[in-house]
Amino acid sequence: MPRRVTLTDRQKDALLRLPTSQTDLLKHYTLSDEDLGHIRLRRRAHNRFGFALQLCVLRYPGRVLAPGELIPAEVIEFIGAQLGLGADDLVDYAAREETRHEHLAELRGLYGFRTFSGRGASELKEWLFREAEMAVSNEDIARRFVAECRRTRTVLPATSTIERLCAAALVDAERRIETRIASRLPMSIREQLLALLEETADDRVTRFVWLRQFEPGSNSSSANRLLDRLEYLQRIDLPEDLLAGVPAHRVTRLRRQGERYYADGMRDLPEDRRLAILAVCVSEWQAMLADAVVETHDRIVGRLYRASERICHAKVADEAGVVRDTLKSFAEIGGALVDAQDDGQPLGDVIASGSGWDGLKTLVAMATRLTAT
Repeated sequence: MPRRVTLTDRQKDALLRLPTSQTDLLKHYTLSDEDLGHIRLRRRAHNRFGFALQLCVLRYPGRVLAPGELIPAEVIEFIGAQLGLGADDLVDYAAREETRHEHLAELRGLYGFRTFSGRGASELKEWLFREAEMAVSNEDIARRFVAECRRTRTVLPATSTIERLCAAALVDAERRIETRIASRLPMSIREQLLALLEETADDRVTRFVWLRQFEPGSNSSSANRLLDRLEYLQRIDLPEDLLAGVPAHRVTRLRRQGERYYADGMRDLPEDRRLAILAVCVSEWQAMLADAVVETHDRIVGRLYRASERICHAKVADEAGVVRDTLKSFAEIGGALVDAQDDGQPLGDVIASGSGWDGLKTLVAMATRLTAT
C-alpha cells in the first residue's frame, strides 16, 4: 500500500488559501470585461458579489468555497472595489445554499471548469504519475498537481484525495526508476554487486559496509585506504548509461538509503530495489572517493609545505646573526678601501693590516654560502 503523503497544516494552507497580498490579488483576482458582463447579469448586489467571488476562488487557488468560510478582508475589498460594492453586500449571499450551487453550475458552463472525475481525472492521474519522477518532496508533488489542476480548470479534490494520489504517484515513480536502473545491469555486474553483501573485509564487516567507511585523511596511510576502496569499486564496470534519465535528486536519495542500510536490511529488499541502491552507491562512492583522495593529497602537500616553511623560517632566523656580521665586515673593509683609494695608499696594505687575505677569503666564502641558501 502506498505510503501516505502527509502535508503539514502550513503546506496545506499555502496550497489552498485565498491570496491577500496586493500583488497576488492583482494577478489572480482582476476581473476582465467579459467577467464583469457575466457578473452584472445578476440582479441583486449580494448575488453579483458572490458570483464574482466564486469565480475568483475557482481560478485561484482552484477550489470551491467551503460553507461558512471566512473570506479575508483584503479579498472582499479588492473584488468589491471592481464591482462598486461593499462588504455588507456579501452578507446575504450565504443565506441560500441553492444559489451557491446554481452559480457553480453556471460558472462551469461559462468558463469550462470541471470536477475531478471521469476522463479528466484519469488524464490528470496519468500526468501526475509521469511528473512524480521530477518531484523532490511531498510538498513539491502536491504543488505540481495543484498547479496542473488550475491550468486545466479542474476543481481541486479534497486534500485527502490529493495526498493519496501523490503518495501512489511517488511510490510508482520510485519503482519505475529502480526497475530502469536494474534492467541496465548485465548479469555479471549483478553478481558483483550482490557479492558486496556477502563478502567480508578484514574479517569484520561486509564489503558493502567497508566500502562506505571512508573520509579524507592527512597522511599516506589514509590515502592508501582510500585508494584501496577506489580501486575495488573501479573493478565493477558499470554501464555508462546506468543513470541516464534519472533525476539527480533520485540518485542522491538512493545513495542515502544505501548508506543507512546494513547488509541484512539490503538482503530483505526487493531485487530491483536492492540492485538499484547497490549500483547507485558504487557509482556515487567512486566519485566521492576520488574527491576524498584529492583532498587527502592536498592536506599532505599542505602539511609538508607548512613544515618546510617552518624549517626555512628557522634557518633564516639562525643565519640572521651571521648575515649581519658578514655585512658589517664587508662594510668595514669596503670603507677602509675607499679611504685608502682617496688617500692614494696601496690597497693591498689595507687588506694586510686588517683581517688579512685569509680573513677576506673566509668572509667571501661565508657570503657565497649565505647567498646560495
